[in-house]
Amino acid sequence: MKKNLKAFGSLINIPQILIGLSVLLLGTLVYVVDRPPGQTYFVNKSVLKISLHNTLPNLFGFIGYSLPSFIHVFSFILITAGLLHCQKRCYIMICSFWFLTDVIFELGQKFKVFSSTMVPDWFSGIPFLENSKNYFLSGTFDFNDLTAIGFGTILAYFVLSVTIKRRES
Repeated sequence: MKKNLKAFGSLINIPQILIGLSVLLLGTLVYVVDRPPGQTYFVNKSVLKISLHNTLPNLFGFIGYSLPSFIHVFSFILITAGLLHCQKRCYIMICSFWFLTDVIFELGQKFKVFSSTMVPDWFSGIPFLENSKNYFLSGTFDFNDLTAIGFGTILAYFVLSVTIKRRES
């Protein structure tokens, strides 16, 4: 059992995954505490009443508007790189992929009508994907989000570089 666990640990980079998941979990606080439940898919659709909006004071203030953009790109870069357990050359590709993905989704909020027409109708019956059209139609484009995405990408690359784990031969 211990040998299998060690073998699994050599296939992934656990610190990168844990940092990514921890920051992603922290990011949920923005939605649970600072945003009205009707504006957040997973809070609104939750079986439990998990919203603390208007129960606790606003935790993140002005930064809470763009913090999710930073957290999304940062966390998904770390989780992806940790699961792939790749080296620096691969880090550039992962960072570029998530940077472009997040920028495209942010720009999709600027060009709402066009973006919403790109969402296939069959998404409407799939949990999480069913909200895709609404994401574009109700979302707000913000240059600060683009800045947060860029900063999150750069910081994620730095963290990856610090937490790199050399492959055993």
